[in-house]
Amino acid sequence: MDFEHVLVVGAGQMGGGIAQVVAASGRRVSLYDPYPGAVERGLAAIGKSLSRLAEKGGGDPPETLERIAAVEQLVPADLMIEAITEDAAAKEEVFRGADGVLPASAILASNTSSIQITSLAAVTQRPEQVIGMHFFNPVPVLKLVEVIRAVQTSDETAAAIVALARDLGKEPAQANDFPGFVSNRILMPFINEAAYALLEGVAEPEAIDTIAKLGFAHPMGPLALADLIGLDTCVAIMEVLHRGLGNPKYAPCPLLRQYVQAGRLGRKSGRGFYEYG
Repeated sequence: MDFEHVLVVGAGQMGGGIAQVVAASGRRVSLYDPYPGAVERGLAAIGKSLSRLAEKGGGDPPETLERIAAVEQLVPADLMIEAITEDAAAKEEVFRGADGVLPASAILASNTSSIQITSLAAVTQRPEQVIGMHFFNPVPVLKLVEVIRAVQTSDETAAAIVALARDLGKEPAQANDFPGFVSNRILMPFINEAAYALLEGVAEPEAIDTIAKLGFAHPMGPLALADLIGLDTCVAIMEVLHRGLGNPKYAPCPLLRQYVQAGRLGRKSGRGFYEYG
């Protein structure tokens, strides 16, 4: 499948990045978000991202932006990529709606980082055409796409999404549908343990992150990464792991919960483990 027209649902950091890389591949994109002003903000962020890439000698910002159309509802397309908040009920609602709008041949994909694809497939009439397509932030820069097969996903659907990821300039890696998949089953406990190290006074945030960066050759420390992801998202993913795997080691660190309750969500709120201008 060529996926000439892609519907992206969710115009935030991830959805906007996905819309950008799909449009940059020459495909037509419809960008939808139910929140007022979200698509406009998403398009503005895409424009800035494209300009930065152009300064480095990559892409044609006006041409790419022209391929992205703002829409006010779900529209027919060859592929939907859902990239809304990590809320299972909200995602299921999107999948039910898309199942009734997109043509029978279309594939429905989710950018979820932890919610099981099998449960999303189950609310549709085309479960064999539902799959996980988990991009990484920032989407235009990072190469990995984690492709997650639900119990129901057909070989044809998986092959089509793997081929699309490669055509977008990404490197697909396939995983089966377990809580957190591969990426967050490994990453979130790492972030959680860093939060415990801070809570227990082992070291200050800067030292924890410096040790991870220089000692493990990571480009970013776990606490700074949590701020980039969003502490609320980290807590939500840890709760999915905790419920799904039934192991107490996946319970979110109390400090993470406390920061979320205080509105310290990371970069998007201006403060998390660090403060941002």
